[in-house]
Amino acid sequence: MINLENKNIILTGATGGIGNSIVDTLVSLKAKIVVTGTNDKKLEELKSKNKNIISIKQDISVHNQLEDFINKCNDELGDKIDVLINNAGITKDNLTIRMNEDEWNKVININLTSTFLLSKYAIKKMLKKKFGKIINITSVVGHTGNIGQANYSASKGGVLSMSKSLSLEYAKKNITVNCIAPGFIDTAMTQKINEEYKNQLKSKIPLDRFGTPQDIADCTAFLCSDLSNYITGETIHVNGGMYFS
Repeated sequence: MINLENKNIILTGATGGIGNSIVDTLVSLKAKIVVTGTNDKKLEELKSKNKNIISIKQDISVHNQLEDFINKCNDELGDKIDVLINNAGITKDNLTIRMNEDEWNKVININLTSTFLLSKYAIKKMLKKKFGKIINITSVVGHTGNIGQANYSASKGGVLSMSKSLSLEYAKKNITVNCIAPGFIDTAMTQKINEEYKNQLKSKIPLDRFGTPQDIADCTAFLCSDLSNYITGETIHVNGGMYFS
């Protein structure tokens, strides 16, 4: 049975559908968790759920603030960061010939560069304790590509490759780095898709359904736990069988 008592965790992108499920699951397993996002109201709602939830508002696109943000989290968690979950991400979809540099840069800067910097500063704290886990939420399209998502696919593919490098650099320091690659998950984003395209997508999924945020949260809880201590440099695909690496 998974028990996260005494585990101190940082979660970015906590106020979205997947983020909410991760928060609920981790606190139910007795973890202490710092949640972050940019929506004050949603952060307060999360904080009010459980005494083990600490909220810190932070726009992770502001790169020169991220070291201070990790320092704040470290202070709130009593100088002990066990797990960083990089869940925050954005999309700016467009066909390549129509995609402008701003659409490209914003997605790369948040999804890839911010993930790199947060990981870098968290690892510095973890090195002192000789223990830590980085969990990066990527995407199936980082492996398969997707029409209209050259920027998003590149950012998530970059996180995957970066995670492998980090896992090699810090394995001897007992710091593991893994990815979770969701397939098509039933969130506010996928609910905007028209029914015809939804049915096309579903036909490619052997389990014949979209995933749920809880499917991602359950996998995240496993990687946060000591049950995963001998796993590093891996990507777990949570996609109903639509893609195998």
